[in-house]
Amino acid sequence: MNPSPTTPARPAIEMHGVSVGAIRDLDMLVLEDVNWSVAPGEFWVIGGLQGAGKSNFLMMTSGLMPPTAGTYCFFGGEMPIFEEERLKERLRLGFVFEGGRLFNHLTVAENISLPLRYHQNLNKSRVAVEVQRMLELTGLTPWADSTPGAMVRNWQKRVGLARALMLRPEVLLLDNPLAGLDMQHRGWWLDFLEQLSKGHEWLNARPATLVVTADDLRPWRNRARHFGVLKDKRFTVLGTREQLEMAGDGLARELLASATA
Repeated sequence: MNPSPTTPARPAIEMHGVSVGAIRDLDMLVLEDVNWSVAPGEFWVIGGLQGAGKSNFLMMTSGLMPPTAGTYCFFGGEMPIFEEERLKERLRLGFVFEGGRLFNHLTVAENISLPLRYHQNLNKSRVAVEVQRMLELTGLTPWADSTPGAMVRNWQKRVGLARALMLRPEVLLLDNPLAGLDMQHRGWWLDFLEQLSKGHEWLNARPATLVVTADDLRPWRNRARHFGVLKDKRFTVLGTREQLEMAGDGLARELLASATA
């Protein structure tokens, strides 16, 4: 008897004819007719110039606002998910804001602990253990009792990442994570995200599904596995690493231009 064929995994993200408005004005269209599918475990980088709609696109993908047209499903469930009874599904997704969106009246450790305190019924000692482990994984231990305002941007952005990872999401969205970082910190982010994509110990060795936006594709060309660009209110899928190098898209070539050009 022949074994039954393996059932294809349900897409983590699936969009059909999606249009995206601006977070401050949904009537202001920034993207239209997006057709895109992301399988579990894929590592995507989406490039675009400033003002191309990268942040608005990720906001919609995160479920913080609805699409203005079309359908968007997250693991088969229509987004956005606001219903309390579906919160568990919503928490399969984590979001890292470009500016961190940290609470300046809280310490770094307190900022990182927020997802556990709000969404999991853990006692204080268990929360402290989990937070300490995350501080160590992200190199933030020396900053644990500092407030974000006492930190430079390089470290503030790591706090945003640490907070987004606390619930061990299956899908992680990151808005322009390398922006404003020095070379050393950029290298750390690239290495850490690559570990997440391959299966980090924090995620119990499960490969994370990653979607990153960027205004420069060069750092990602040997890290990510799938690429797209946003231009003129359109989302164009470029394909794999190999297809990226051969892309005829003018914006893709611009975002891949050598530093010496």
